[in-house]
Amino acid sequence: MEKHVIAVLTSLAFLGASCTSNKDNPDAYGSFEATEVTVSSLANGRIMMFNLEEGALLDSNQFVGYVDTTDLHLKKLQIMELKNATASRRDDLSSQVAVQEQNRENIMIEKKRVLKLLADGAATQKQLDDINSSLSMIDKQIASIKTQFRGIEDQVSSTGQQIAQVGESIKNARIVNPVKGTVLTKFAENNEVTTFGKPLYKIADLREMQLRVYVSGAQLPHIKTGDKVEVRIDKDEKTNTTMEGIVSWISQTAEFTPKTIQTKEERVNLVYAVKVRVVNNGSLKIGMPGEIKLISN
Repeated sequence: MEKHVIAVLTSLAFLGASCTSNKDNPDAYGSFEATEVTVSSLANGRIMMFNLEEGALLDSNQFVGYVDTTDLHLKKLQIMELKNATASRRDDLSSQVAVQEQNRENIMIEKKRVLKLLADGAATQKQLDDINSSLSMIDKQIASIKTQFRGIEDQVSSTGQQIAQVGESIKNARIVNPVKGTVLTKFAENNEVTTFGKPLYKIADLREMQLRVYVSGAQLPHIKTGDKVEVRIDKDEKTNTTMEGIVSWISQTAEFTPKTIQTKEERVNLVYAVKVRVVNNGSLKIGMPGEIKLISN
């Protein structure tokens, strides 16, 4: 906020002067900005490798380091062993079902034999009842064993999800640069211990920058998004370097200038923030002062 207030004050001072000076005077003043991205750690642990320096140019998705994943790998192996053990129980249950089904087939053969004997009067009803009771018992045992499959399948699925979760944590231990740009500030070093969410470095794409300036309400009708403007920066004490800029954004809300002044007499001036997009030839820096001159259409 302090930078914006200073820019407003500077802009207004020169705006007043431009009304009484020559036509080549600038129309607004401000400073250059860039979209800064703070890259934070997605893992807890010791930083094993962190290969970047301030000022380095990085591509998006570029690998720059990693956090120690030893504990995560051991945890993954442990869960995989648990999954395999659980899956082996499924094979045991399948074997138990197969045994019981074979017993059932044997009893069914015996039942057919008893039915023939019963028809000939060579067997008793009790023999048949005993066989039917055995069949009923086996059917219940098979059903009981099969109900255990669902629990095992749920456990296998759960351990599979845990493995995937640990795998994602291992993946997040890799420090991958998200955007193409220049490293502005480095907050961590090799062998330091980091935590989830702790900033590692700050990066910004400086190939194109924004010059934030403030224009008065009287100037507002003469500027719109998409307009080309002349951007000037100091070359030396007396001369400027000029560039072409494109108006990319105009605030929809007027601001009192400065906001911190409370008396009505000092709050009569309203200004509008404007962002001008400028291709950086390497000479523009964040916070550098700049000015614009509106180009008549």
